Order: sequence, then C-alpha cells, then structure tokens
Amino acid sequence: MAEHSNPRRKWPMLSAKLLVVALVTWWIVATFRDAFAELSQHEWHVEPLWLAASAGFYLLGLLPSALYWHHVLRVMGQQAGVLETVRAYYIGHLGKYVPGKAMVVVLRAGLIRSHRIDTTVAAVSVFLETLTMMACGSAIAAVLLAIQFRGNTLLLTASLALLFVAGIPTMPSVFRALAGKLLRSKMNDRVRAGLANVTYRTLALGWLATGAGWVLLALSLWATLCGVGASPDDLLSELDRYLAAVTLAVVAGFLSLIPGGAFVREAVFMKLLAREPYSPVMALVATVMLRIVWLLAELIISGILYVCGLGGDKGPREK
Repeated sequence: MAEHSNPRRKWPMLSAKLLVVALVTWWIVATFRDAFAELSQHEWHVEPLWLAASAGFYLLGLLPSALYWHHVLRVMGQQAGVLETVRAYYIGHLGKYVPGKAMVVVLRAGLIRSHRIDTTVAAVSVFLETLTMMACGSAIAAVLLAIQFRGNTLLLTASLALLFVAGIPTMPSVFRALAGKLLRSKMNDRVRAGLANVTYRTLALGWLATGAGWVLLALSLWATLCGVGASPDDLLSELDRYLAAVTLAVVAGFLSLIPGGAFVREAVFMKLLAREPYSPVMALVATVMLRIVWLLAELIISGILYVCGLGGDKGPREK
C-alpha cells in the first residue's frame, strides 16, 4: 500500500484542518457579534443595493492582488494556474481573523500546494504579495495626507512608518536575502533562479496592480456610505478622502496583527471620515457596516470558490 494512503498519516492532517476551520469560524463569529453590538447603539437604515455594490467593489478590489500573487508564483518558478491561485487567495483572506495573521499564509499555501507548487515557496510568495499591497497603500496614504489633508501630522507619520515597515522587505535584494534564509532547506537551482527573477520590474507591476485595487476598495467605502444613508457629495470631490481612509486603515489594521484589524481600522476611519459632510455617528455606522459587508463578501466568495474547487485534480501532493 502506498505510504500516503496510510490512515495513521491522515489523522494528524485532518485534525489540523479541523482546527484551522474552528479557529477561523470562532473569530468570524466574534467579529460579527462585536459589529452588530456597535450598530445596535445608533439609528441607521440600509440601502441593500448600495451595500451589494460595496461588496462587489471590494471583491473586485482584491482581484488585482490575486493576479499579482499568481505572477509572483510564476516568476518564482511555480507552475500555478490562474483559477487555483485566485481561489486560494480569496479563501485565504479568512485567515486574517485569527490572531497573528499567520493563518492567511497557512490557508493560501495549503490550498495551492501540489506536485507543481512547493508549499514553502508559495508561503514566501504570499509575504511578497501582501507586503507589496501594504507598502503601496501606505505610500498612497502618505501622499494624500501630505497634499490634501495637511495638519494630520500623526497620521502622516504613521503612514510613513508603515511604508518603511512594509516596503523595505519587498525590495528585491532584501527579499531575496530573507527568502534565501527561509528557503535554505529547499534551495536548489530552480529556486535560486526563481528568486533571481524577483526584480524591480516585479515590484513595479505589483504597485500598479495593487494601486488599482486600492481605488476599488475606496469605491467600496463610498458605496457603503451611500448604503447607510450618508448621501455623500460628488464622488470625485471626496475620492481622495475615501482613498486615504481605506489605505491607511487597512494597512494599520494589518500591521497591528489584531484579528481583522479590529478597532485599529475603525479608529483611522473615524479620524478621516468624522467631519463634514458626515457626522461622527454616521461615520461610525458606515465604518462598522463596511466591516460587515467585507466579511460577508469574503464568506460568500470563499464558499463558492471552495465548492467549485473540490473536484479539481491537482495530482499527487508534494512530500
């Protein structure tokens, strides 16, 4: 009998998968509970079509980063398909609701691993994609805060600090050095060639892709404001504020390592949104509703993609 079919070897893997599901489910339920508890304290009404549009903008906003991750995998010599990469990317987002954010890497690398894709290399590629997205977001926030929202010295300083923390590891020479240490046991000619292919061109493509994604996430915030009856002014006149708010809030929440960036994201959103034409109450309602909409969108797309991928044949797993 083949070694991989030994039942004794299956139980630890099955137990680990069930533990991952339990942890993710626990933190998602807690996120919903806290969000609805905050909403129950204020008067608000819902425009469902606007909230559906917000969910659509959010999911579209993640797609450029998913495609960039696929590009990074291919650059690093992994034979990843577009659809399997997108599937792993979206489902992996549920891991951010578990403390430490490491579950994102575990979910993505676990979902995409096969005889064509090395798990450790895939995990390293997740760091490059994610930090590139965060560095791009920090840079956008810093530029907008410096030009359009002068006086927010604390937020500007925070955005520059976040840019430094997220951006330095993505510099090709730094990334190759760090990845080389992490992949020491996996290092071979193919892996070395893959790391050598990570250049400033790769990084520039990542900034272009994730930059487009950030704009779509800003549109998701705008649609959420419309969805809770905020009646925003002309979109173009306020787009810079939405973009500054969503980039800085998401990046700060990510680097805080708090599950889902809870409270950190809300604090940044409130700082930039709670001013004319929005009241503090309306800004809070929109901020909490945005969290709910994004989480629901992640759950729905993850469920669809997970079921769609169950029949896929990836071939034998890597040993």
